[in-house]
Amino acid sequence: MCGIAGRINLNSTEPIKQVLIRRMLNAIHHRGPDESGVFIDSQVGLGSARLSIIDLSGGHQPISNEDDTIWVVFNGEIYNHLELRTQLEAAGHTFRTRSDTEVLVHLYEQHEADWLLQLNGQFAIALWDQKKQRLILARDRMGVRPIYYTTRADFLLFASEAKALFTHPEIDPELDPISLAQVFTFWTTLSPRSSFRNIFSVPPGYFLTVQHGEVKVQPYWKFDVHAHANLPNSLDEAADELRWLLNDAVRLRLRADVPVGAYLSGGLDSSSITALTNQHTDTRLKTFSISFLDPSFDESKYQRRMNEFLNVDNETIHCVPSEIGEAFPRAVYHAEMPLLRTAPVPMFLLSKLVHRHGFKVVLTGEGADEILGGYDIFREAKIRRFWARQPDSHLRPLVLRRLYPHIQSVSSGGDAYLKAFFGKSLTNIEDPFYSHRLRWQNTMRCWHFFSSDMKASLADYDPLAEFAEALPAEFGSWDSLAQSQYLEIAVFLSEYLLSSQGDRMGMANSVEGRYPFLDPRVVDYSLRLPAEYKLYGLREKAVLKRAMKDMLPPETLGRVKQPYRAPIRSVFFGENRPDYVDENLSPERLKETGYFDAKAVTNLCAKFKSGGRVSETEEMALTGILSVQMLSSMWRSQCRT
Repeated sequence: MCGIAGRINLNSTEPIKQVLIRRMLNAIHHRGPDESGVFIDSQVGLGSARLSIIDLSGGHQPISNEDDTIWVVFNGEIYNHLELRTQLEAAGHTFRTRSDTEVLVHLYEQHEADWLLQLNGQFAIALWDQKKQRLILARDRMGVRPIYYTTRADFLLFASEAKALFTHPEIDPELDPISLAQVFTFWTTLSPRSSFRNIFSVPPGYFLTVQHGEVKVQPYWKFDVHAHANLPNSLDEAADELRWLLNDAVRLRLRADVPVGAYLSGGLDSSSITALTNQHTDTRLKTFSISFLDPSFDESKYQRRMNEFLNVDNETIHCVPSEIGEAFPRAVYHAEMPLLRTAPVPMFLLSKLVHRHGFKVVLTGEGADEILGGYDIFREAKIRRFWARQPDSHLRPLVLRRLYPHIQSVSSGGDAYLKAFFGKSLTNIEDPFYSHRLRWQNTMRCWHFFSSDMKASLADYDPLAEFAEALPAEFGSWDSLAQSQYLEIAVFLSEYLLSSQGDRMGMANSVEGRYPFLDPRVVDYSLRLPAEYKLYGLREKAVLKRAMKDMLPPETLGRVKQPYRAPIRSVFFGENRPDYVDENLSPERLKETGYFDAKAVTNLCAKFKSGGRVSETEEMALTGILSVQMLSSMWRSQCRT
């Protein structure tokens, strides 16, 4: 696991300076503290900050082929590297190391046209083909590992994190108003945008090429969520196949020359991965968990049950509001994006615990909800479609109340509120955003806090319209669950969950997360399954529960899903309130940055201070505003000499 960075000249003959690459690597040292390496020729400079996991003594980067005409730096893991190595050796390629990195240069030599499709892994790759004078930047299918780039007239810079780009004197860390509008709609930006002007990400499943001064970005893989060919004949048959695929995905992700642990939340997904991992380990598995003081967020009783059932060696971090508040600025720094929730912060603290115990690698359960229909938003859409067939029904909308016991306005609001909120655009079932529009429009209420200048700059901008134009051509032919899954995967999973809450919080403490549910074989198989195998009535992840029925206790298989959340109000307006809250949300500071209306934010803060009831949207607004204020001044004073 690594951080990577580099430069390629576009219309320049200026020599590339090693000090530039080293400075970029220093900014992302946390991603790869074990060693660093640089390759420079007349047109390109490549750098790597390495976190040693495979071939500890021999896997140095950058690495080349036999005649030093192809060079690569690489952030991630290639889980099928042993199988690929065998094929490549049979084809005549010679290897100098045992690392998965070296497989990349030979695979590109052998299968240039489709080499990326042969990779089972999570990766951001920078490959320089010296003969063709071509740089390739490639990102894995689901976007587990990030890669950012920016262009100027004479050069292109790239790096694993935007903060590395800001070490260059010409790159300004200025927030992008369009990106802020997207974050305050989708919780994240829409790829290829980042939070910053003129800083872009290579989208998941895409690769960028730079050749003879021309930059191109194109896909090598796309979602296929409706091809129901060669499917199992029953739910039991589907469950058997899924369990085999998951088990093999876990087996591959245990390949490492360092100890591997696991995150254990006590829910179905992490418990499934932990149970399968136990089958492949001779020693007692080390697991890591989060607990909270507030019982509405805490899952520790379920974690204790799984610890006993699976006989794992568990370590738990007990997150109290003051600790979350103290760590929030660091989480924002590493996320490089406004955060509308505090949920990434406990993940940051958890990875710190993992690092403290000497682990570099953990297996996690992310991705199961997206590919197997686990989120409440999928069930919500199904209930609303059911209600839409009889829009005047008094009973049908009441089913929605059971979905969100953690949201006070839904669980305790009257029937009139329930119908008014969930009944918006109820019968517009042809809307491509039917499942998500309510969520996104609710988040867009945060736009109320934008300053008049911000609102003016966004007067002609509609993030939903922009996203609609980018939908796949075949989107309209998919069934309703498949459409919902695509929206959740393309936006929430790839751009938020795996980034702000995943890669960034883990790598901040030099910890790599591995995701068996995001194995390409598991993803492809799960997306092709009929909707009823995933969402059986209102029973989510039916096929996974059937697959794990002999490996997990009934209470884990049958428990109501508890979404991972963290406190907000008690963090920023409870006891031991952080000093930075008043500093960043003062009228003077708000006017200085110019993104938000000072009076509206002051009134919002007064509402929090008063002890009165605040809505989930107001909590998101407060968190988002605070994190934007922090981001606006980060890296401004960074040394670039």
